[in-house]
Parts: sequence; C-alpha cells; structure tokens
Amino acid sequence: MSRKQPFQSRISSRFNDIDAMGHVNNAVIFTYFEEGRKALFYDAFRESVPGGFNFMVAHLECDYILPVRLEDRLLLNLWVTTVGTKSFGLAYALMDEADVNRIFAKGSSVQVCYDYRQRRSVPVPPTLKKALLAYHLPD
Repeated sequence: MSRKQPFQSRISSRFNDIDAMGHVNNAVIFTYFEEGRKALFYDAFRESVPGGFNFMVAHLECDYILPVRLEDRLLLNLWVTTVGTKSFGLAYALMDEADVNRIFAKGSSVQVCYDYRQRRSVPVPPTLKKALLAYHLPD
C-alpha cells in the first residue's frame, strides 16, 4: 500500500541553528532531516527510543536551494524511495510551510539495517519492510 502524499513533519529552527551569516547553518539541515526520520518512525511504529531504530545512515546528501532564516516556518516532506534487501532510501524536501513552492533544501539518504550486537548488516525485517512500503511514493 502506497501513500499518495509524502509524510510531513513541522520543523522548528532554534536560535542556535543560525550562523554568523544570519541563516541556518548548512550542517543543521541534516539535523532537520534526522528529526523528520525520527517523526516518520514514530508515526510508523510509535517507537521513540534509540534501540528501536535497527538501522544506520550509510549515505546522506543535500542540495541547498535557499537560505533558511530564523523567522521561516518549516515543513519537511519525506518519503521512501527504495526498499532493498538490507537497505532503504529516503528523500527529503524542506520547504516553507506557508508556500510549499518555496523549497529550501532537498536531500536523500540510504539507511542500512544493522544488528548492533553482532556488528553487521542484516536483511530488512518483514515488519519494517511493510511499514516502509506504506510511505513509498512512486517516481
């Protein structure tokens, strides 16, 4: 089952996110993506403790389009792009909540399912795969 819309999460920028140039520092955008992943997994599993996330980020990228200022109200859209044997992909679009055509950044990430006790990658568990497919948006 696929959703017709991306998962959405409101993001609040903090005063300490702002750098000397007066906009959100580029590295903080990755934190916003992380907050979106956390919200998506809470929505899918009602999971909020670190042990509930049996994956690690293997790749993360971002295209910065517009600077984010403290007064901007942010909305993060995210969706599943792929589900493989041991990994899954997510896409992100950080936008202005009042004008979704005003996009600040776009990005993507690859997460690898991981057994932290055995210290090795593992197949995507069936329950995770089913949940991820509910957030998949076809291209």
